[in-house]
Amino acid sequence: MTSADSDATRTPRDGGPALDEFGGTIGQGQVRTIRAPWGASTVTRVRHAVVLDLRARDLAEQTIDESEIVVSELMTNAIRHARPLADGCLRVRWKVRGEVVELEVTDGGGDTAPVPAPAAVWVSSGRGLRIIRSLAHEWGVGEDKGGQTVWAAVGGPSRRRAT
Repeated sequence: MTSADSDATRTPRDGGPALDEFGGTIGQGQVRTIRAPWGASTVTRVRHAVVLDLRARDLAEQTIDESEIVVSELMTNAIRHARPLADGCLRVRWKVRGEVVELEVTDGGGDTAPVPAPAAVWVSSGRGLRIIRSLAHEWGVGEDKGGQTVWAAVGGPSRRRAT
């Protein structure tokens, strides 16, 4: 564990397993959920929590790297193009099934549906979903009355289906 890792983790007083800065047990359980405060500064903190968790599970480094990029893009897109949930947060959730990592970010929805931007060389933004699409085996968008969820599966073929 590097000093950067130890800054974002803590060991409970009872000597139990390490917790990330959001209070989640690192490397435990099949599913993790974080309610992340709305704002660009949160992206780095969530990305770090996801990487710590996936490393504790001994996943392939390529899967961890791809997951890090995908969760960053999902969160950045939500912050840039949507609204927060009613509590002022984003919900970030990931599930590990074997070597597959399914990542999702739920926000309060936006004025437009998430779609990849057309390829363009000279633009400074608009590449997020194209990056996700290039790294993920599957990705999709789900909506309900409480918000919108954009998800992606990396690391291998997923069993999840877009509905």
